Amino acid sequence: MSRMSAVTCQISVSLDGYVAGPNQSMKDPIGEGGMRLHEWAFGAGSGEPTPDAAIVDELMRGVGAYVMGRKMFGGGDGPWDATWTGWWGDEPPYHAPVYVLTHHPREPLAMEGGTFHFVTDGIESALEQACAAAGDQDVAIAGGASAVRQYVAAGLLDELYLHVVPIVLGAGERLLEDVGDPRLEPVEVTASPAVTHVRYRVVRA
Repeated sequence: MSRMSAVTCQISVSLDGYVAGPNQSMKDPIGEGGMRLHEWAFGAGSGEPTPDAAIVDELMRGVGAYVMGRKMFGGGDGPWDATWTGWWGDEPPYHAPVYVLTHHPREPLAMEGGTFHFVTDGIESALEQACAAAGDQDVAIAGGASAVRQYVAAGLLDELYLHVVPIVLGAGERLLEDVGDPRLEPVEVTASPAVTHVRYRVVRA
């Protein structure tokens, strides 16, 4: 598939490789202890000029479309509950079209900032649609872990930006499991007391 867009992913991960804690549920979607992975970003929003704040500011710049998995959008398994509109309330943080990977069809959902499209024919179709919508901007794989793993394993990711949080979750959902042997080249490292940001380029064979 030829494309103009770079396909990127940025995600917080624990020292032991988890992006969500154990026992995920509708009440606790990131699992037990999972919110600790994102405390650095909440702290970066305090208005203080820190390396973390600068990174938060840049994360959504240049993104023309997003792809995410069914669990990231939420609403449980099986056929859709039409009343479910995501975890974020009336104003999702995605100000661009979003393509949701799912096995169950659903009509597009227009929300503040962008429309959610539900794609039932696989990761390549979702990426193709996202690239068409993004034009010359990037496409971001927003998560969760399963969606990221699929794009890494298929060799469709160009950049992986990990926010490595100095905690150990011990169990949960691993980010890089059964993805083959991708070649990752670190191109930028930024550290703070709360997190280490490592930007990797995926090296093509």
